Amino acid sequence: MQFQELGLSKETLKSLSEMGFEEPTPIQTLVIPKIMAGIDIIGQALTGTGKTAAFGIPLVESCSKKIRPSGLILEPTRELAMQVSQELNRIGKHKKSLALPIYGGKSIEMQIKAINLGANLIVGTPGRIIDHLDRGTLDIKNISYLVIDEADEMLNMGFIDDIEIIIKRTPETRQTMLFSATMPQPIIDIAKKYMKSPEKIKVNTKDVVVPKVSQVFYEVRESEKIKALIRLLDVENPSLAIVFCHTKKEVDEVTIQLQETGFNAAALHGDFSQAHRDEVMNKFRNGRLDVLVATDVAARGLDIQDVTHVINYSIPQNPESYIHRIGRTARAGKSGMAITLVRPREYRTLRLIEKTAKTKIDKKSLPSSKDVFDARARAIVNDIIEIIENNKYKIYSPIVNKLLKEHDYEQVLAAALFSAYGDIREDEFDKRPEYVRLFMTIGRKDKIQVPDILKSIALEAKIPHGKIGKIDVMDKFTFIEVPEELADRVIRSVDEMIMSGRKVRIAKAKEKTLDEKPKKKDKSH
Repeated sequence: MQFQELGLSKETLKSLSEMGFEEPTPIQTLVIPKIMAGIDIIGQALTGTGKTAAFGIPLVESCSKKIRPSGLILEPTRELAMQVSQELNRIGKHKKSLALPIYGGKSIEMQIKAINLGANLIVGTPGRIIDHLDRGTLDIKNISYLVIDEADEMLNMGFIDDIEIIIKRTPETRQTMLFSATMPQPIIDIAKKYMKSPEKIKVNTKDVVVPKVSQVFYEVRESEKIKALIRLLDVENPSLAIVFCHTKKEVDEVTIQLQETGFNAAALHGDFSQAHRDEVMNKFRNGRLDVLVATDVAARGLDIQDVTHVINYSIPQNPESYIHRIGRTARAGKSGMAITLVRPREYRTLRLIEKTAKTKIDKKSLPSSKDVFDARARAIVNDIIEIIENNKYKIYSPIVNKLLKEHDYEQVLAAALFSAYGDIREDEFDKRPEYVRLFMTIGRKDKIQVPDILKSIALEAKIPHGKIGKIDVMDKFTFIEVPEELADRVIRSVDEMIMSGRKVRIAKAKEKTLDEKPKKKDKSH
């Protein structure tokens, strides 16, 4: 089926074409005609199946221009409220339909002004919606459409009573749509109590998950997990990866060890402020972070289309969490990889996940040192090919010609690779080289973080991220560990560079620190 066969307006079809939608997904094919026919819908589908557009397209098509708002969409998190409203605005671009996100953590006065300007659709979190209803700043007694999205997540977050309060403030004539990946009893009870002869539409989990997400697991002991994770990241070389952990403590520990090994990683969990979480997510979404380490709660509502890998550092505690986690990859029709690290005693949990998700998770052997070496070699080859294809090498041609008068091609090329990438012998991945500690005159007060320093050193000194060791950022200065043979190159390249708007000095830490004032001479003799 094509979108044109769904009876959509030319304006909406134009928007969908601009968004890159070629044909409706299974959930969209099943749901859109039912909603446009005025039928209440219970949609059981995973995140990533296209359910936002499944309810968003008919709402944009049908919402009233005179009654504002004419539709209310409830979401469990501010991230989802923002993402859903953005997608609805893209769908409604040529219909001149406006969706307004309403959530906590934002100035309620500014939201009141935005509501007063008028919006066709309100997308909000239950708590903030109730705040506006109690203040009388939002009127939903005339809405025609109510969408309860991610209902099982609402239940997990304790919003079920809030949802009932909101439903009771809407007209009985409304059309109601409820979407949930799973159907626990309290959600079924809500549907029975407040929906009118709803039609249940379910997208087969197997049809959604298996074709687009390659699922594998590796058996590892607890003591081997971080080493296994690092090797997998080296070999898989993901563009964007999310690593899931059980606890906030585990998130912090894994993030630090990844950063110390040279990965551009950041942590995300509930102890961080919303401003910090937004900053981390923006960096991850824009490709300025390669690895996001998160808890399930912190990762709720993430919708980033280019995530290539989801890695379960800790196996999910229930099948529903596994389904939600792997739904973070293979977005918008793309393929993805789901990797799970499993301890020997966790096989029962793994089999339960397979049974519930109606899928098969294949066992694989961990990469060897040779696998890591080969992956690094492939990356170097790709780097060089890209440089050649983009003519970025020509500035060095005079130097090469001079060297070739005294040395052969293989010597010159191999020496250049060693200069750029260092020693990548197979046994390098089984042992840690000798490191020296460097001191930099920049710290937390300069609003600098480990990934920023890591990227700056790697770019300026032209060494791989993986060559840089532990980075300790203090208030006014930073310590960095680098291989002994690269220390002089790092110092030459980084000393007096500009970071965060100021000139930075760097030296070996065993020497007198650069900001240390000279000691007064002892005049006692």
